[in-house]
Amino acid sequence: MTELSPAEQSPATLVASTEGRPAPTAPADGPAGGSPRASGGLARWQRRRQDLAVFASNRFALVGLVFLVALVLFCFVGPIIYRTNQTSATLLYSNLGPSGQFPLGTDPDGFNELGRLMLGGQSTLEVGFAVAILATGFGALWGALAGYVGGFVDSVLMRVVDTALSIPYLFLAVLLATLFQPSLWLIIGTITAVSWPAAARIVRGETLTLRTRDYVTAARGFGSWQLRLIGRHILPNSVGSIVVNATLRVATAIFIFALLAYLGLGVPLPATSWGQMLQQGITHLYDNYWWELWLPGACIVLTVVAVSAVGDGLYDVVVKRQAAGRS
Repeated sequence: MTELSPAEQSPATLVASTEGRPAPTAPADGPAGGSPRASGGLARWQRRRQDLAVFASNRFALVGLVFLVALVLFCFVGPIIYRTNQTSATLLYSNLGPSGQFPLGTDPDGFNELGRLMLGGQSTLEVGFAVAILATGFGALWGALAGYVGGFVDSVLMRVVDTALSIPYLFLAVLLATLFQPSLWLIIGTITAVSWPAAARIVRGETLTLRTRDYVTAARGFGSWQLRLIGRHILPNSVGSIVVNATLRVATAIFIFALLAYLGLGVPLPATSWGQMLQQGITHLYDNYWWELWLPGACIVLTVVAVSAVGDGLYDVVVKRQAAGRS
């Protein structure tokens, strides 16, 4: 067999012959030879599947999630399918019991109780989710900034948190209601003002731990801006605690909103809320109009319990992730 000269040999064959190793071959297709981006995407998908499995293992949380989805459809899609008059009172139909025409009866103003529950559920859920987003978002940024910077800035920011926690929310709500016309956004702002400090404290505690991690120290050594570090490393690694806190904020906001509406600080007519319906039903407690009291009360209790159950399931996911990260 004729031996090729070095000039006629391929570079890969020449290197292999000089080092005593076989010539390199192209990487095989598949996960072992795939790109880092593909491997990272597969790992993320596996983590999400594990998170879903942990959440689904909590039957109480799963039932709560199904209930919340059904409730959202009931409140926002239901009025499109089951149309009722919710703008003008009809006293001729006041306080009628459940019947074929009115499946859940009517209220003292003659409104269809089923349609009223849908309308009241809209404002209740809007307040709950809006407060959760605003309070958790603002509180997370506040707590992350305080925990990461530390020192004098941390002391000042946390004293503001302590001051906000010391203000009774009922006093603040009554004060704002006397100064301004009650509206949905005023109620959202009031409940947000007394809800964000809890999120700030939780995220601050997480930040005090995360700021000593190696990847944060390395990013700081490369001269990364503080706000960039908070946005890229602190908050994303606190997302588990933030999401769990947000679910608790939803439940707390719904309860506070119902309490304020019960005290007469609800949304203006013709809108309503479950708390206002509950307050209206209390006035007829001894008239045997049970549907005016028990139905909105059951909606409030079941919604708060369902949101708390979902938060419990998310907490299980966070704990599982933290345990996997330590192992």
